Amino acid sequence: MIVPETLIRAAAPEDDDVLAELDRVTWSPLHAVLPAPVPPYGPFFDERHLPEDYLVAERAGVVVGYVRAAPPTPLAAMAHVRQIQGLVVAGSARGQGVARALLRAAMDRARADGAVRMTLRVLGHNAPARALYASEGFAVEGVLPGELFVGGAYVDDVLMGRSLTGS
Repeated sequence: MIVPETLIRAAAPEDDDVLAELDRVTWSPLHAVLPAPVPPYGPFFDERHLPEDYLVAERAGVVVGYVRAAPPTPLAAMAHVRQIQGLVVAGSARGQGVARALLRAAMDRARADGAVRMTLRVLGHNAPARALYASEGFAVEGVLPGELFVGGAYVDDVLMGRSLTGS
C-alpha cells in the first residue's frame, strides 16, 4: 500500500467543521474523559480552544489528525511550558506515523515559541499513547491513581513530561 505524504500545518478557523467531525468519529473511552458527543454539536473552536493552539495533519488534502499544544495555565511562571491537550488521528491513518509526526511538530513549534518543556496527561489504560510518548522521550512524572471515572471504571491519570532542550 502506498501511503501519501503527511503535511503538518497550522489549523485555521475554516477547519472547525472537519475537526469537529474527526473528534466525533474518533471518540473513545480509551482516551476521552468527556462523554461521547451528542447532537446538537457545538463548534470545535471556542474562546478556550483557539485555532492557533492546533496543528493539523493532512494526507492528499484530507485532514487525518490534529494535536493541540498550549500553555497549561495562563501563569507567567509557566510560560516556558507547553502541554499536549489533545492528539487525535483518524482510524484510516493510524499506525502510519501521523501521531508521531504531529507530536514532533508540536514540540518543534513549542521550541520555536521559546518553550523548554512539554507535558501531557494520558489515561493509564491508554497503552498505545503511553508507548508513543515514551518513545519520543516523555517520562512518567506522576500518577494520580483512580483520578478519573471513565467507561464505568476508575482510571489513573498519568502525568508525563520531557525537556525540549538538549537530548
